[in-house]
Amino acid sequence: MDTLLIVDPMCSWCYGFASEVDAARRLVPGFDPEVVVAGLWAGNRAVLDDAGKRFRLMHWDKVEAAAGVPFNRDALRARQGFVYDTEPVSRAFVAGRHCLPGGDQLRLLRALQKAFYVDGLDTTAPAVLADILQAALVAQGVARTHEALVQLMDSADIREATRQEFERVRAWGYTSVPQLLCREGEGYALLHSGFANASQIASTIAARRDCGLEVTV
Repeated sequence: MDTLLIVDPMCSWCYGFASEVDAARRLVPGFDPEVVVAGLWAGNRAVLDDAGKRFRLMHWDKVEAAAGVPFNRDALRARQGFVYDTEPVSRAFVAGRHCLPGGDQLRLLRALQKAFYVDGLDTTAPAVLADILQAALVAQGVARTHEALVQLMDSADIREATRQEFERVRAWGYTSVPQLLCREGEGYALLHSGFANASQIASTIAARRDCGLEVTV
């Protein structure tokens, strides 16, 4: 693929940016980035306290104002003993992508994001993630049983693939997300670091013809 979108599925700015990237796909024929998970909070063991909730809700307000995406604030406030570990949901994305060769990776990502930010589901719980994945795969014409998805997410291959993806992002030197990259020679060049709206994304791509894409609007 010509472009990469680096995210953490439980990063609110990534949630808003993914919505704009999706809109930009309608402006830029052929723009369909590969999604890479960064594992920004993978392995976190700290319980989300009231101060942590306030910090996230402050960012949610900013993301909602910038991107117009909805948030279920009540669900976050009601969480007790919640550990903000993003490894399970990242692993769920990698498992889902494994089931969708040639599928719509951004659509899969957005299903996981909606589950957390809008539906208020616990996207650290394997059984919940399997339910989300099952519905997201069916939406793209792929059928998997709940038990098969639980086993896939817990498999050594998917765990290792997820770990390697985190390492790949760290090797590139990215410690924050979202990031949008474009292939340049043997590597990648940065298109956007942080949030941008759909028209800004399309304009940036228009200025980078080496991406091999054309802007229609």
